[in-house]
Amino acid sequence: MPVERPLIIGHRGAPGYLPEHSRSSYERAIVAGVDAVEPDVVPTKDGVLVVRHENEIGSTTDVSTRAQFAARRRTGVVDGERLEGWFTEDFTWSEVESLRCRERIPALRPGSAEHDDVDPVLSLRDVLDLARAGGVGVVLEIKHAAFFARAGSDMAELVERELRDAAWWDDPALVIESFEPLVLQRLRERGIRAPLVQLIEASGAPWDLRERDGARAASYASMLTPAGLDALAEAVDGISPDKRLILAPDRLGRVRGPAPFVADAQRRGLRVFTWTCRPENQFLLPGFRRGGGSAAFGDYEREWSVLREAALDGIFVDHPDLGVAFFRA
Repeated sequence: MPVERPLIIGHRGAPGYLPEHSRSSYERAIVAGVDAVEPDVVPTKDGVLVVRHENEIGSTTDVSTRAQFAARRRTGVVDGERLEGWFTEDFTWSEVESLRCRERIPALRPGSAEHDDVDPVLSLRDVLDLARAGGVGVVLEIKHAAFFARAGSDMAELVERELRDAAWWDDPALVIESFEPLVLQRLRERGIRAPLVQLIEASGAPWDLRERDGARAASYASMLTPAGLDALAEAVDGISPDKRLILAPDRLGRVRGPAPFVADAQRRGLRVFTWTCRPENQFLLPGFRRGGGSAAFGDYEREWSVLREAALDGIFVDHPDLGVAFFRA
């Protein structure tokens, strides 16, 4: 059933103000009153789960300034995308731990970039300990599980080991999510009791299913059909679609939502989250943008009102203070 107010989740902490996934970012989210924080995890060469949005870390750390790591710059292909930079799987945890966090989109968030090179990169265990000390939950996102499986890292096994060691495996404040359904299936088979949530893009298909099934892979769009929701209700506990799917804009960008699949999913017992509420013009639908450029705040409250009307179970926010103030009003 829909909840009276959604779970407010600090998306990578409070990246609207401080570099994402930094200790300062998580601490700011907790102080702002979020219900949970969301770390993304990728592994190091020695199997430590580190908290980064991607395994390519050239744009989110100061690795490019470290002469001792210059030779590790390379080109890689991750989920079909060709990338050039530095990758966590080429580093040990002790090496990654020596790096400092940087703002990922400095042109859009220059205030956050002023805090570059201050906080060290965190491990998942660091964030789990921060969350427990702060009295908030954790919505853990597993990244690129199929890619890492080919490289010899079993993400389900690594996540289970860390959660058990940190006494979070059975914690009621834990949720686990991924764009890849097969890693969620593996966690269920390993006995995880935490809610599992299928992340859903606005287009395309999960990469692990594309690798396994080729052109026959189930698309994200098919997951939101009645048959797709029936199948998800048997496999997971919730879905987390891109907010554009809930806003359901027409070809002119005019909102038609909330999309009916939200209520359809909830009637099947699925919790429905969405990502990501951001106030900057860059991230709003055209009808909600104002003057001042991409970084200026638009009429975000009108856009967010559609999401509030949808009676969602969880909302990811980059500015936790704004999210808490709006969705708990």
